[in-house]
Amino acid sequence: MRRATGAPALPSDVMSPDTWHPMAGLVMAVLGAALGWFVPPLIGWIPEPPAEPGTGDETGATAEAPTEEPKERYATIAALPGLRAGSVATCAAAAGLLGARLGWSPALLFLTYLVPVGVALAVVDWRTRLLPTKVIAPSYAAVAVLVLVATLLTGDWGDAVRSGLGWLVSGGTFFVLWFVYPRGMGYGDVRLSGVLGLALGWLGWAELLTGVYAGFVLGGVGGLLLSMLRVVDRKAYPFGPFMLVGAMVGVLLGPHVAGWYV
Repeated sequence: MRRATGAPALPSDVMSPDTWHPMAGLVMAVLGAALGWFVPPLIGWIPEPPAEPGTGDETGATAEAPTEEPKERYATIAALPGLRAGSVATCAAAAGLLGARLGWSPALLFLTYLVPVGVALAVVDWRTRLLPTKVIAPSYAAVAVLVLVATLLTGDWGDAVRSGLGWLVSGGTFFVLWFVYPRGMGYGDVRLSGVLGLALGWLGWAELLTGVYAGFVLGGVGGLLLSMLRVVDRKAYPFGPFMLVGAMVGVLLGPHVAGWYV
């Protein structure tokens, strides 16, 4: 595994595949629940995309010649019944699992930030098939800064270098796929992949590669099943939620996957 001895901030067994940390998981679950409370306000804060020239609203549809169903407004999504309760539960579960898996790792700095942001993006993408740049762009800066802080705490600058390489590998992979077949993937997915690459790359190559691959597998299999159930359109279903779940799989199971090959 990547960190056999670890720096003082990271005990030697933190990243062991078989080590779990119940107390850290409990504390992080409580913190995650608190952060989940702010997911609806975050969604409501997202500005609506500007109207396209010559159209009646920001969706590009006109009364005379409607092209597609109008995009659901972010304020409407934020006011959905049960969204706050669902966000609190989801953030608590995600943060709790991260804490239980990693213990008091400095990685929790940027992963904790990504928990409520990821839930908000998953909800928005599911409802609108859009991943708003107004959320993803600031997340690049936030995650990059927190990655550097985490690196200062561990003293291992190889983590920061690998984080940058993770951005190149993950973002580059999605960019190539988008460039080859742009109708099959939104550019918001490309942007999100870079943020996730920064985070997973800091943790290790096993977490990064497992997370990226799991996103594709979940997106393919899950999208197929949901389209068969007529829950989503098989030609245009949101991929962001599957990417985010795949990233979580990478954190939780990446070391196990590496163990199978090493």
